[in-house]
Amino acid sequence: MKISIFGLGYVGAVSLACLARDGHEVIGVDIDQTKLDLIRDGKTPVVEEGMVDLMQSVVASGRVSVTTDAVHAVLNSDISLVCVGTPSAANGSQDQGAVLRLADSMGQAIRGKTTPHVVVFRSTLVPGTVEDVLRPIIEAGSGKKDGEGFHLCFQPEFLREGSSIRDYDKPPFTVVGANHSYPIERLKELFGHLPCKFLQTSVRSAEMMKYCCNNFHALKITFANETARLCEALGVNPFEVMDLVCQDTQLNISRAYLMPGFAFGGSCLPKDLRATTYLAKKHDVEIPMLAGIMPSNRNHVDLAIERILATGKRKVGFIGLSFKTGTDDLRESPLVTLAEQLIGKGVHLSVYDPEVHLSRLLGANKSFIERHVPHIGELLNADVEEVIKTSEVLVLGLSTPSIQDALATHVRDDQYVLDLVGIKSKASIQGRVQGLCW
Repeated sequence: MKISIFGLGYVGAVSLACLARDGHEVIGVDIDQTKLDLIRDGKTPVVEEGMVDLMQSVVASGRVSVTTDAVHAVLNSDISLVCVGTPSAANGSQDQGAVLRLADSMGQAIRGKTTPHVVVFRSTLVPGTVEDVLRPIIEAGSGKKDGEGFHLCFQPEFLREGSSIRDYDKPPFTVVGANHSYPIERLKELFGHLPCKFLQTSVRSAEMMKYCCNNFHALKITFANETARLCEALGVNPFEVMDLVCQDTQLNISRAYLMPGFAFGGSCLPKDLRATTYLAKKHDVEIPMLAGIMPSNRNHVDLAIERILATGKRKVGFIGLSFKTGTDDLRESPLVTLAEQLIGKGVHLSVYDPEVHLSRLLGANKSFIERHVPHIGELLNADVEEVIKTSEVLVLGLSTPSIQDALATHVRDDQYVLDLVGIKSKASIQGRVQGLCW
């Protein structure tokens, strides 16, 4: 293919070299003349393992050219990869100056093309930037519409400085956010040979997942470092601890717990987090990330309270009360906390939970519910149909096939359902169904 690459920093320079190595004709575009001169001479503008020999080889092949002329690059290529920088502004926002200027130039260049041009944004961009900010600029400059005279898409990169070439050749996956099939097929031709999954998604999801990945990486590093600080104070080997943690690929290093839902609760997580933060405080160790988990969890409960009270309705039915589906454990259940707060605000509650039977509650579980909601027996109803019919608002805290059937059968158009579990059969429910934050 004929490819133009805008921005010749780490991502752009490595992509240029690897694509030319794979046999494509590549035009590198940058406003920095020094970078262009280095590449023209077969030298690398970035310090990166393997780049010296690779750049020398691909330039010698004749498949690489460089320019400052964006119009020339677009007119002489089929696909443009945009890799310009998006650094932080002084207030922490994203400085999009370079990509905005480039979008304007790109629009002017596409105006003169008679064939569809694919523009692939690889720069990290705030979700909504491609469709709400860059698309109107390119459409105005080109006089054409996205999906007709050109195609916009977003493809996040996962290149780490120091191992960029290896990461290019063996990425965790290839993710492309696009609204049309044409750019998907072109990018499959370009990257489909790589030994990983090729995943198609929406443009916004692709933009957001790049931030999510980087935030998760930062979270993991901080988790390990906070653990190490606490381990040092307690005389524990942090490398041994983290090695043991990583041995668990069923719950720890896995998809487990990484699905949006309601707040966590139960007999383990809250008490162990409190014990951890107390230990840190006792030993004068700062662990702000771990110490912030419980307040963040409480904010999730507060959000549910706000959503329910905002309806202005006073008759609320709970489907589920225990801290998760399949148990009768009410200890530190966020649904119990939610119920407790709503009762305090004068809301009339009725509760259905097939697993919760007061006569079977024992020990700490029993004492917890007696302390927090002593009149729970007056709220519990063994008939899910009656709870649904007598409520104006339904709070869905558990999801089983039988409950989904009951909702589909009995929920009315005038009822509001707050979904805390991510129900799959939303379309079958007659009322207004809204996820907590989805």
